[in-house]
Amino acid sequence: MEINATYNSFVALGDSFTEGMSDRKPDGSYRGWADVLADRLAARTPDFRYANLAVRGKLIGQIVEEQVETAAAMKADVVTLVGGLNDTLRPKVDMGRVRGLLTEAVERLAPSCGQLVLMRSPGRNGPVLERFRPRMEELFAHVDDLAARHGALVVDLYSAPSLADPRLWDVDRLHLTADGHRRVAEAVWQTLGLAPREDWRTPLPPTPLPGWASRRAADARFAREHLGPWIGRRLTGRSSGDGRAPKRPDLLPYEPSTEL
Repeated sequence: MEINATYNSFVALGDSFTEGMSDRKPDGSYRGWADVLADRLAARTPDFRYANLAVRGKLIGQIVEEQVETAAAMKADVVTLVGGLNDTLRPKVDMGRVRGLLTEAVERLAPSCGQLVLMRSPGRNGPVLERFRPRMEELFAHVDDLAARHGALVVDLYSAPSLADPRLWDVDRLHLTADGHRRVAEAVWQTLGLAPREDWRTPLPPTPLPGWASRRAADARFAREHLGPWIGRRLTGRSSGDGRAPKRPDLLPYEPSTEL
């Protein structure tokens, strides 16, 4: 990869991770790693264009159906595709179908863009991840294989212990904090061959472990505010992204934020 390469356009595909949850801005909308990356790219490239097609809750089949053809037609310099993890977190999943759909997406996107970027998503430390870890690792092995066959880059967030730190995850235990998103943006930035600004793998400084009562209170809040509603949506076949449009559906000129 060329160091300090120039990229004039960027399209992001995926689910809540790429939409930017839970990196909330003052107006209540979400920023996230893709917006941070777009800010950085736009700051160094005149007439930079950016689209973000990601919508929370989307499964890989929905990403293929609703986002891939649109992104391919944009013919951007950089396309990021992160999908399939929501599928692995379902009680039942056909991993063969997930692999096939991801293959379909990569085969369509890779020839249509300058550089396709895939990811091995981060995973928060905790007992929930352990249940789904075999599926995640099966997905990530397929990501590696697809990247090798189609000339895509892989950002390996999964193997970074720093991104597994619970302090980089929001209270819903599914989405990164603002600091976590900025670390992901830096990881993609470096993978694209751009000069490092920081070491995104640096662990957070050690802090005392919260007491038993604080941990139980946090568990109760998580169950009440996040786990219960998530289970309810699964049981009724609903998604948090139902009826929601992408925040940047068109590849248009993008002015960088002042918060770089």
